[in-house]
Amino acid sequence: MVNNLKTVAFVPMKMSNERLPGKNTKLLGDSIPLYKLVLRTLLRTSRIDKVYVFCSDSSIELEDGAIFQSRSEELDSNDTPILDVIKSFASLVQADVYLLAHSTAPFLSVKTLERLLSSILDDGHDSSLTVSPLRDFIWDSDGPLNYNLDRIPRTQDLPPLFLETTGAYAFKRDVLEKGRRVGLNPALVEVGKIEALDINDFEDWLIADSVFRNGFTALPNLDAN
Repeated sequence: MVNNLKTVAFVPMKMSNERLPGKNTKLLGDSIPLYKLVLRTLLRTSRIDKVYVFCSDSSIELEDGAIFQSRSEELDSNDTPILDVIKSFASLVQADVYLLAHSTAPFLSVKTLERLLSSILDDGHDSSLTVSPLRDFIWDSDGPLNYNLDRIPRTQDLPPLFLETTGAYAFKRDVLEKGRRVGLNPALVEVGKIEALDINDFEDWLIADSVFRNGFTALPNLDAN
């Protein structure tokens, strides 16, 4: 299917973070900041017309091919809802389809990002998101949610639940105009445990740094899977 929908990707970045200060620029393997890994992957993803970094600090060093888009420092507050950030970017950069990728998910692959986009551009979904399938025994304060204590199944036989990895979302502009980043007809794009890694605190970063030092990046290794 051929379409003429303008598609842009953007990485929102703020330079202050409560749980892990400076996490967006934190180095993996003492060599590369998180956001640069994500930018390199986005720049290798087909069907993206332009790749932006949405940041209030114009001194941030970009990868060749990425575009800096200035954002208000007011959006850097820890209390700012992500939808406010997305809406602000969309008001500055017009497109038909947006791909939001977070630098804190550095191991997302080109293949996964292309699946997010093709679900919209080819398959008729209005949005898509990365998810991690859960087949585990899950409880709330009242007891088990997905199994019976009197008849304990094998975990592989449990019906899957899906956890948003928050690593990447794609959506049409009209979904955003309705005040959402996930529409009424979303595609769930499953990823494995490494791609699902999302760095929010120091322990997350230690795990990601170990993965990186053991030879996994978002570039050649994962794309071959």
